[in-house]
Amino acid sequence: MQVCLECGDKMLGRSDKKFCSDGCRNAYNNKHNKDYTNLMRNTHNRLRKNYRILCQVNEEGKTKVSRQKLVALGFDFNFITQTIIYKNGSEYRFVYDQGYKILEENWILLVRKYRSSHP
Repeated sequence: MQVCLECGDKMLGRSDKKFCSDGCRNAYNNKHNKDYTNLMRNTHNRLRKNYRILCQVNEEGKTKVSRQKLVALGFDFNFITQTIIYKNGSEYRFVYDQGYKILEENWILLVRKYRSSHP
């Protein structure tokens, strides 16, 4: 006879059964995925915040802004979704379709990669 991996109760049924109930299965999986889930949630939240800030500041699709303004709004330069280096050597960092290029003297050029219906 097998026992539930979560609560230790004896189980009847199929020989490959691991949990006595959906509740035990969920509890077991939640415990084992907690660290991974927290990392993903925190990363996604930071990306969402960065995206909202870029959308707020870059309403026209292309604008120049000071690095200090982005930092003051809570932008975190460590969280991006991709980097594109164009043939001319220009490096743009993107958070989804909102991107930026670091210019001289603490200025940032904001761009939108393609037309978006986001606010």
